[in-house]
Amino acid sequence: MGNSNNIFSKENTSRLLLRFAVPAIISLLVVEIYAMVDTVFVGRYIGVNAIAALTIAFPIQKLLSAIGLLIAIGTSTHISRNLGEKNPTEIKKTIVNSFFISIILMMLVPFIIYVFRSPILDKLGASPLTYSLAEDYVSLVLLSGIFQCLGMVMSYVMTSFGKTKVNLYANALGVLVNIILDYILVAKLQVGIEGAAISTVVSQVAVSAFAFYYFREAISYYKIKLSLRAALHSLKKNIIYSILAIGFSTFIVEISDATGTVILNNLLYSSGGDSAITIIGAVTKVSMFMYIIIIGISSAMQPIAAYNYGAGKLDKVKETVYTTIKMAIISSVVLALFMGIFTREILGFFLKDTEILSRAVKSFRICISLIPLTGVYYVLIYYYQAIGRAKKGFLLSIFRDIIAFIPLAITLVQVLGTLGGWFAYPLADFLSASISVYLLVKSHKGKKKLEKEREVQVEVFPGKELPLTS
Repeated sequence: MGNSNNIFSKENTSRLLLRFAVPAIISLLVVEIYAMVDTVFVGRYIGVNAIAALTIAFPIQKLLSAIGLLIAIGTSTHISRNLGEKNPTEIKKTIVNSFFISIILMMLVPFIIYVFRSPILDKLGASPLTYSLAEDYVSLVLLSGIFQCLGMVMSYVMTSFGKTKVNLYANALGVLVNIILDYILVAKLQVGIEGAAISTVVSQVAVSAFAFYYFREAISYYKIKLSLRAALHSLKKNIIYSILAIGFSTFIVEISDATGTVILNNLLYSSGGDSAITIIGAVTKVSMFMYIIIIGISSAMQPIAAYNYGAGKLDKVKETVYTTIKMAIISSVVLALFMGIFTREILGFFLKDTEILSRAVKSFRICISLIPLTGVYYVLIYYYQAIGRAKKGFLLSIFRDIIAFIPLAITLVQVLGTLGGWFAYPLADFLSASISVYLLVKSHKGKKKLEKEREVQVEVFPGKELPLTS
């Protein structure tokens, strides 16, 4: 714990970014494999309708994951800034408050979803062929929420202290457990889609337990008591607000993506039926690898930028942002070329029906065509979170999927049919990249203003959380 300041202040920016980015990307890849494991097993051993059921359940899983990221990123960013300000008392309170929020939200949200699961699944596009499968899967997967959230929070807290591999190893363990249990329950014992759900729940328990093993170091160093009495005594509205406000942009990005998938499900189901839902499931899961590179690099930038902003090193913040943008765009271009060339082989791992596979290949290539442009977009979202500009981060986070994609998808499906829904993705990517470049240029010109704001914040709120500006 005590070496955290040395890592952030003394190491070269590019090297430091790679140190955080590589584990972050691999960890996100592992998480994506997590989601794909169930898809592979149910597709091969249960059938196409089971894949469609998982596609319908995906937004619910995305919501649980988004809540976990909301708290985890809000907590880790708050901690990073206070590391820069050298404020251990605030760090201790932040950790305790994050656990309280995690437990409350992850008891409440899954309960509400379970009670209203029938109308929710209907709205998500469940058909008579897929409803019962989706219900069986969701009813069990909801139990994983609290373990997933706590695992994320503990892993991200350790990342903010420079322990970048805890998150990676925890998720790798989860995938391994998930694969083994899927093989036993789905492939061998033929438990069905419930077996896939049970595998997911148990794997999240394993992730949480593993993360806690390493998290004990932080508990010991900061003398933290994780009890109800300690939590109630340490509850601070300003800390809870800060955690939620900082992480809200990430939550919106995750939820917007799920919302876009729901809209696309409903738009394409009317013309393409269950096969269209199956294609959406395969294409969106594989295309996520593109976003993983960009988001992994962007999220790696966040604790570095937050620490340097807290320490008042604004030139270092600027250098970190521009280095991150270059790395995100170059990496995603290379991956886009690879996936564009081997699209049929990649999607063929999930889809065996020749006709469905051909349609999916065309849809996938359209979908990923301009994703590399979003490197600037996601970096700016995480940058605004890092410096506490929650409002700007929120407004930017809703732009791509809510403001741009949904209206484009609705319009283009009416004009071009099923393919129109897929053309909405590159158009939304282009628009979000354009507005991000504009904001980046404007931010560069406003450097002196940022310096003055930072000086005022430190003078007025010495040793405390920087207020969340617009």
